[in-house]
Amino acid sequence: MPASPGSRTGRPPAQRTVKRPAAARAGRAGTVRNLVIRARKAWDRPLTAYYLILGGSLLITVLGLVMVYSASQITALQMALPGSYFFRKQLLAAVIGAGLMVAASRMPVKLHRALAYPILAGAVFLMALVQVPGIGMSVNGNQNWISLGGSFQIQPSEIGKLALVLWGADLIARKQERRLLTQWKHMLVPLVPVAFMLLGLIMLGGDMGTAIILTAILFGLLWLAGAPTRLFVGVLSMAAVIGAILIKTSPNRLDRFACVGSSDASRCWQAVHGIYALASGGIFGSGLGASVEKWGQLPEAHTDFIFAVTGEELGLAGTLSVLALFAALGYAGIRVAGRTEDPFVRYAAGGVTTWITAQAVINIGAVLGLLPIAGVPLPLFSYGGSALLPTMFAIGLLIAFARDEPAARAALAMRQPRFGRKRAGGLASGRRTGRKPDRRTGRKPEGASGRESGGEPRRWNTMRRRASAARSSGER
Repeated sequence: MPASPGSRTGRPPAQRTVKRPAAARAGRAGTVRNLVIRARKAWDRPLTAYYLILGGSLLITVLGLVMVYSASQITALQMALPGSYFFRKQLLAAVIGAGLMVAASRMPVKLHRALAYPILAGAVFLMALVQVPGIGMSVNGNQNWISLGGSFQIQPSEIGKLALVLWGADLIARKQERRLLTQWKHMLVPLVPVAFMLLGLIMLGGDMGTAIILTAILFGLLWLAGAPTRLFVGVLSMAAVIGAILIKTSPNRLDRFACVGSSDASRCWQAVHGIYALASGGIFGSGLGASVEKWGQLPEAHTDFIFAVTGEELGLAGTLSVLALFAALGYAGIRVAGRTEDPFVRYAAGGVTTWITAQAVINIGAVLGLLPIAGVPLPLFSYGGSALLPTMFAIGLLIAFARDEPAARAALAMRQPRFGRKRAGGLASGRRTGRKPDRRTGRKPEGASGRESGGEPRRWNTMRRRASAARSSGER
């Protein structure tokens, strides 16, 4: 009887069958490990923050334009306006904001610091002008708007957010350079009084949501400046007491807090219908334009509650995509603030990141029924040019700071177009041999060099072209 394969090897056949799955599992584990390592390397590249800020902000803005068009059609028709009315205004604001973002991303840091005081003075002047009778406008019970004529309005408190970030970052950076932040009075004065002045001007108009965002920016700057725990807790307690008094004295604000987690549609109409919109979306939504809640059931469908319409039309996949984009934007801002050596860049990047992240959390938390409705738009996403323009300028700040890192500057310099270098190398070689290179390829004709005609292969790689250009410049 012939011997079995197992008897020839000295091992039972059963052990062979066990080894194959173990090897396959080891191979799969090695593949996953390699993928994780490659992902970490890609995540740690110098330009990761730059691409995350640029790509994430553009994707949020474009998706926001699509959702504004979808969510605002019914509201526009109910107001006897064209269906694309709000979309066209938002598109115009996005185009202007893109110009501001490009301009901010190209400005040097010194110019950003020089603009801090003019922007703060302009914001204070406009916020005070809101309270002048005949100039300021009331929208949804808040006196925080100025009419520019026709259907165009401006909300100066949105400029106040940008002003506080730039001015506060410049102030703290100058005090750090003079080693004054070790004294509590220099930590607080004049940052906290100026911030409270802005908060007072906002609260005169009744806009509690914007006041919360400014408070978050103030705390973010103090935390980045290394404020002691006692000082931080003291300012936080003072703000909490003032906020509690303002809430207690306003029945409207009390009702908003009562609607957190409520299912009573008769009392909390907007909050409950926002949950209805999210719940009816499912995994992939009902499709763009197919929302039911925007047909008069959900107030502010294209502004404060646009995230609910997104969940209804794009489903869980769409809402998670929006959350992932904001998370990537927040991570990139923190990375820029953590890797820089410039104190102004650290404080400004941290302030902008706190602003956008806190506003997104407050808006989405209100739509989900986890937080009271504060009336703040979703950054870069909701309808509103007054909110979009300062936010896109702030994104330009982050892009400028991400580009200004030494490693990022070196990486961007290496990614310049290669056509010019190749052609320059070809022209230099043509001057050495006295023959003109071919116009299409930039190469010399055959026989132009004795060494090449002898049979040595020509290697047209980047290092060769650089070396050739360096030698030709040295010889000439």
